[in-house]
Formats: sequence, C-alpha cells, structure tokens
Amino acid sequence: MSVLENNPALSAEINLVAEAAGYLWQKGWAERNGGNITVNITDNVDSALKDKEPIAGPFPIGSTLPHLKGCWFFCKGTNRRMRDLARRPMENGSIIRITDDCAHYEIVADKPVMPTSELPSHLAVHNYLIAKGSPYKASLHTHPIGLVAMTHNPAFLEKDVLTNILWSMIPETKAFCPRGLGIVPYKLPGSCELAEATIASIDDNYDVVAWEKHGVFAVDTDIMSAFDQIDVLEKASDIYLHARAMGFVPDGMSQAQMQEISTVFKLPK
Repeated sequence: MSVLENNPALSAEINLVAEAAGYLWQKGWAERNGGNITVNITDNVDSALKDKEPIAGPFPIGSTLPHLKGCWFFCKGTNRRMRDLARRPMENGSIIRITDDCAHYEIVADKPVMPTSELPSHLAVHNYLIAKGSPYKASLHTHPIGLVAMTHNPAFLEKDVLTNILWSMIPETKAFCPRGLGIVPYKLPGSCELAEATIASIDDNYDVVAWEKHGVFAVDTDIMSAFDQIDVLEKASDIYLHARAMGFVPDGMSQAQMQEISTVFKLPK
C-alpha cells in the first residue's frame, strides 16, 4: 500500500511535484534525466509514515546538516526522467528522512529509488533555509534554454546585469521576480562548492540563481511557486533573444519605468 493512501496532504504535495515535473519536460527544460526537485514534506508526514521501517540506508549525505534533524523530503530519483516523475512520481522519486546524526538519510517509501546525485547540495540549501527561519520548502533545478544561453556571455555575469535586462523586458518580470537573478560562476555539478556558492547567492537575497553554463536553481514556499519564478524569467529571456534574432538590441523599460513598477506593486527596494 502506498504511503499516499489516507494522507491527502502528502498526496497533494507530491501530485504538485508531478505537475511541475510535467511542465519542465513540456518546456524542453528537462532533457533525459536533467534537473532535480527536492521538497521538505515534514509537515505532511503522518504517524503511519513515521512508523515505517526504512527500505534502504542509511546513506551518508557528505556533510552534517544540524537543522535537518527530524526532517523528511521527497526527492526526484537519480537517473530518473522528469517526464516519468510526472506520470509516476512514487516510482521515480523517493521519500527520505534525515537520521538523528544529521549526516545520513534513509529511504522510507515507496520504492528503494536512490535520490538525485545533487541531493547533498539541495539538502545544504534546505538546511540554510531552516536556519534562517525561511518558510521556503521547495528547491528546483532545471535547464531553461534562454537563461542558460545568456550565461555564456561574460558581460551578463556581472552582478545584476542580467537581472536588469530581464526586468526591463516586460513589466511582469519585476512584479513576480522582485529579487531578480543571482549569478553563480561555473562549479562542478553536484559539488559542495556549487552548494556553497548557491547558498551565498541566496543569502544575498535572491530566490533564483543562474548557474553559469549549467542551469537555474530556485527556492520558494512550494514547488509550483519556484517553477513560476523561473518561468517568468525565462519568458523575459525569450523576449530579449527574439529581439536580438530580429537584428536589434531591445531598449527595455527605463529605470524610471521599473521604479514605477516597484512603487505601485510595493516591491522590495
């Protein structure tokens, strides 16, 4: 019997992950097994799940994450495709719990699917979010084509250059992504260095971070909100790249116009 039976809150959370995974595939942002999702489901774990014996593990995280003691996560499986996660989430993802030493995890349900190879970096971010009292529960990594393409231009990698270009393409970008886009210089995928650089960028008040020549990483209260932020930024990059393909550099909104958006929508300065 699936752990989702008789737990509508957890079922709804994982169905939301499946829905987001389907969108990632449809948009062409999740080739083969590309991209990762990790969601903190601790608040939705019932007594029946807590009483279950682990089906695999414990496995080392690679670091000690003290704020994750007692936490549970749903994670996309390693070498699993987003399109398959969308159709069969419990066969292509796993529910894990962090052990009391905060340095290992166990797979509890439903199948012994090993979590994403980038689990240590995702968990490090979640550890940071809990430590700062953030309400964010979801982390998403994906490969949006336009945004990745723009990170191949060194001029766009200076602080907030890309943010201001994207904000200026369409008013909704600043309204719905008011913190802009952080930049992380290229680091080995799945490495501790990538996790540390991502946390540093989030600590600089970004919710979405571009990994140079690799992809985008977002955090938010739920997986769909994280997806929405990337979706809005990717639309802005599409507008910019379409204009360049037409042979001109788009003017973009002026600083005064963007300030007006901030004032009207009461956005952070």
